Amino acid sequence: MRILRTTFLLTALTLFLVIVGQYLGGRGGMVIGLGFAIVSNAFAYFFSDKIALYSSGAQPVAREELPRLYEVMERLAAKANIPVPKLYVVPEEAPNAFATGRNPRHASVAVTQGLLRLMNDDELEGVIAHELSHVRNYDILISSVAATLAGAITFLAHMGYWFGGSDREDRDRGSGILGLLLIFLAPLGAMLLQLGLSRQREYSADETGARMAGSAEGLISALRKLGAYNSQIPTTAISPTTSSLCIVKPLFGREMFSNWFSTHPPLEDRIATLRELEAQQGH
Repeated sequence: MRILRTTFLLTALTLFLVIVGQYLGGRGGMVIGLGFAIVSNAFAYFFSDKIALYSSGAQPVAREELPRLYEVMERLAAKANIPVPKLYVVPEEAPNAFATGRNPRHASVAVTQGLLRLMNDDELEGVIAHELSHVRNYDILISSVAATLAGAITFLAHMGYWFGGSDREDRDRGSGILGLLLIFLAPLGAMLLQLGLSRQREYSADETGARMAGSAEGLISALRKLGAYNSQIPTTAISPTTSSLCIVKPLFGREMFSNWFSTHPPLEDRIATLRELEAQQGH
C-alpha cells in the first residue's frame, strides 16, 4: 500500500508537470515538462528529507549536547528494531517535532527547542515514539515526497502565470486568466493532496507510538501541551509545505478554515482514540 501511495505521488507530479509544459510551450513544452518531472521525482526521492531539514533551519546535535534526547531515542529505536535516526534541533520556540527520510536507514528526527524545554520525560518519550512509528512504517517517505510535491506545484503555478501561453495573443485573450486561476488552485490541490495522505497516518502513528512506549498517557499529555502552545505561538522556522511532517499542525499567523484543510486530524479526536486504546489495554 505504501509503495502504491508513493507511486501515485510521483505519477501526480509527472502529469502535472507535463500539463504545465504543454500550457507553456505546446508539444515541445510537454517533452520538457516530462524531462523535468523525471529529474524532480528522483530529486524528491533522494533529497526531500534534506529539503525539509534545511528549510526549517534544523541543526544536527551530538549525544554530548543532548544526552536526554539520545537516551530516549536509542531506547525506543531498539524496541522498534530500527537504526537510531540522525537527530536535529530546530531553533524554534513553538514546540513541535517531525521525522523525514526515505527509509529507516536514512531517517532523521528533528525537535524544536521549545519542545525540549516543555516536555517532561514521559511526554518526550511519547513524542519520540510517535515519530519513530512514522520511521518504521515508512510514512516519512510519503510525507517528504508530498511536501516536495506541494512546493513544486506552488512554484510551477506562479511560473505558469508569468510565462503562460504559447503566443502573446492567446495570453491576452485568456491565458492570463488561466494562469491567475492556476496560482490559487494549484496550491489548493497540493494542500488537498497532503491532506488525503496525512490524517489517517497520524492516527496510526499515535497508536503504534503508544504501544511502543508502553502507555498512551505520555503522548496524550504531550498532545495537549502541543495543541495549547501551537494555538498561541506562531512558527518562525517551519514552512507550510513542510507542516504535514510535524506531530501537530504549526500555527502560521491568522488562519481561516484551519480544521477543514488541516493535514492533521483534530487533536481532540486523536486524544479520544488514544483513550480508547488505553481502555482496551487496561481491560
